Amino acid sequence: MDRGPIPEAALHIEGGKIARVGSRREILAGAGDAEIVEMGNSVLLPGLVNAHTHLELSDCVCGEPPTGGFAGWLVGMLKRTRISPEEMNSAVTRAIDVGVEQCLKFGVTTVGDISRQVHLTRPLLGGPMRVVSFGEVQAMAMRRGLLDERLAAAADESVSSGRLRIGISPHAPYSIEPEGYRRCLEIACAKKMPLCTHLAETRDEAEFLSDHCGPLRELWDAWLTWDDRVPKFEGGPLRYARELGLLDEPTVLAHVNYCDDEELAILAEGRASVVYCPRTHDYFRHPPHRWRNMLERKINVAVGTDSCASSPDLNLVDDLRLIHRESPEVEPGEIWELATIRGARALGLSGVCGLLSPGFDADITAFPVSGNDPLKEILETEVLPLSVWISGEQTFASR
Repeated sequence: MDRGPIPEAALHIEGGKIARVGSRREILAGAGDAEIVEMGNSVLLPGLVNAHTHLELSDCVCGEPPTGGFAGWLVGMLKRTRISPEEMNSAVTRAIDVGVEQCLKFGVTTVGDISRQVHLTRPLLGGPMRVVSFGEVQAMAMRRGLLDERLAAAADESVSSGRLRIGISPHAPYSIEPEGYRRCLEIACAKKMPLCTHLAETRDEAEFLSDHCGPLRELWDAWLTWDDRVPKFEGGPLRYARELGLLDEPTVLAHVNYCDDEELAILAEGRASVVYCPRTHDYFRHPPHRWRNMLERKINVAVGTDSCASSPDLNLVDDLRLIHRESPEVEPGEIWELATIRGARALGLSGVCGLLSPGFDADITAFPVSGNDPLKEILETEVLPLSVWISGEQTFASR
């Protein structure tokens, strides 16, 4: 964290922003007739930042890992979309309600949300949470002709607001071609929009890129939409991203579960952030993630939940708790950074949220604590937030 916990601390909030941070005594001395909210034995943390999730899948139930691995899981996700527009509208509305409720309950105030159904999700996401809505673009093989339509929908800013920022998400190397990536990048740069892509999520990506074979190709064949005009690329997903120019920009790279030393060096030369999704990573039984090696090389790493289709829920703190259990030698403050200041940096919101500091929006989560090491205590218990504020407005209070 930017600084350690302050005992007997207080915040002074004005106009939805943090005006002062300090000891309770000094803040109260200059508070005038401001309303005073006492939180008792609790710790105030920045509102948590879930840098990668899919809110429109929040009504899913994460079962046992599929026998067909990641590609088999994708088949299930694709089948889910084969419903009528009316059914889709109802399902997405229900999922967004569930997702937002869970985020606030678990102390999350900002999300990087990936959405295929932007015409349904974005009108529902103007508040109370802070959302960067990445419109998903898929356009490969016999579906490449959908690029213009899907990119236009993804980049549509008509419902953007102070808490809803529009971004673009070319989905993944196995679902959008190089020209689609370049077009998405071009529009994002021209409109100063954030960009996100799934990258190196599965070891099958490299095989698909180089030879158009393996489980991901079998997925295309099963849906009868493949053609042989898709370009090939040798060298793997990270080199592919560099070739496309994705690493020259502050692109959000979701997952990066497979990355060797040379690829770490490639990442370190660029400006992209990585979002590690611990419980989803564990669900698919990937090898240990190299997030610590990334941080050592000054690569920004944030944390996300991914969706309820691959994680039990949207409790971002449970993802931090898994990190703590697997890496108990890492200082708790460094772990919390992944869900606060580093998450804000990944989403292009540095200076807005992720830190309790003067000038930042008053996005705050309060957890009950009893000991002298609150950051560690929360990671080693199942405690839930007491209250959550966004821009100084209370958006959740435990009953």
